[in-house]
Amino acid sequence: MSKTMSSTSTESSDGDQATVELIVCNSSPSAADGGGTASDEISPLLAQSEKPKTNIFSVSYTRRKPREHVIETDTSLTNCMLWVWNGSRYSGLMCMALSSTIYFFMQVISDVFMVQSIPLFETVFMRCTVTLILSYLWLRRSGQPIFGPMHARNLLVLRALVGFLSLFSFVYSIQRLPLSQATVLSFTAPIMASIAARIILREKLKIAEIGGLALSFFGVLFIFRRILTTQAVSGGLVKPGEAISLNVRGSDHMLAVLVGLFSSITGGISYCLIKAGANASDQPLVTVFSFGTLASPAAGICLFFFEEFVLPSFYSFLLMLVLSVLAFFAEVLLARGLQLEKTSKVANVQYIEVALTQLWGMGLSRIAPSFGRLVGCVLILVSVFYTMYIGPEKEMNDVA
Repeated sequence: MSKTMSSTSTESSDGDQATVELIVCNSSPSAADGGGTASDEISPLLAQSEKPKTNIFSVSYTRRKPREHVIETDTSLTNCMLWVWNGSRYSGLMCMALSSTIYFFMQVISDVFMVQSIPLFETVFMRCTVTLILSYLWLRRSGQPIFGPMHARNLLVLRALVGFLSLFSFVYSIQRLPLSQATVLSFTAPIMASIAARIILREKLKIAEIGGLALSFFGVLFIFRRILTTQAVSGGLVKPGEAISLNVRGSDHMLAVLVGLFSSITGGISYCLIKAGANASDQPLVTVFSFGTLASPAAGICLFFFEEFVLPSFYSFLLMLVLSVLAFFAEVLLARGLQLEKTSKVANVQYIEVALTQLWGMGLSRIAPSFGRLVGCVLILVSVFYTMYIGPEKEMNDVA
């Protein structure tokens, strides 16, 4: 009879004290005695998992465990971002939706945290400079060429120039037009982008895509309909008591409207150049860097000649920095969405920013709810969700 372990217990008494002695003896059985069979019965229990499971009895309550948990959470968040970036057929649409959501959060932060008044060109200079620095650091760390490959540099220079014209013409119009009119004009850019993509990139426009863009833009008109009607009746920028300069103000207003339309047209062309430059260089971040290279010094020059520099407080500077970083990520995601998906589809998703802003304002009673606003938000959400439901035109590009 073979045993793998035997124990002997002896008890001795020495006066009033009792001693118990436990002796454990190990024996190595031979294969003939069935020792191999016992080993085969035990080994499958240990081979079920590569590493032992952690239970309540094996947890070590040290200070390193919380750090490991944070690292695991960050890793899962990173994997989620990578999946949105390049892990799904819907990545192009999701990148544009995330970009518009970031722009919405920027408006929320600007409304919630009130700071001192900063000149517009100073804000533009801050954002373009942060965009330039972050894109440069990102490209250097990833080992990508800073100015893109040679065959794509003409596209990148043209993208920077057209984007610069679009941005600064928008700044001109927003300084001389009511905010609602400037907003409506700026949101004609997705329509201009779809038309430009049909002409420049030879992208086909389907009836469903045209209908989606029209539905979203009608939603914008419904939202701002009452404000636009009031401003039209009052003569645009003309206030009561200023009838003497009516013709002058009217011509200035018309010029601002034309500049706003020019901003939308150049913005739509810029979308096409972003898509072409990102595909040619296999890196959407290069298009963001090329734009910052031109826009940052140009904004500094305009600030020096046309506006007076205002030294921001620490709180205002911190808020401007946070908004600039968010704007950088929004621009990168926008470029990635244009790189992966058809222009008309991602341009339509961009309208979700208007609906989110209006719903947030009505939810906090910052904006008076009205039938027109609700109808406009519903039209935009239906159009955007329908575009997401239809999905991408084709399999997304296999780009890094």
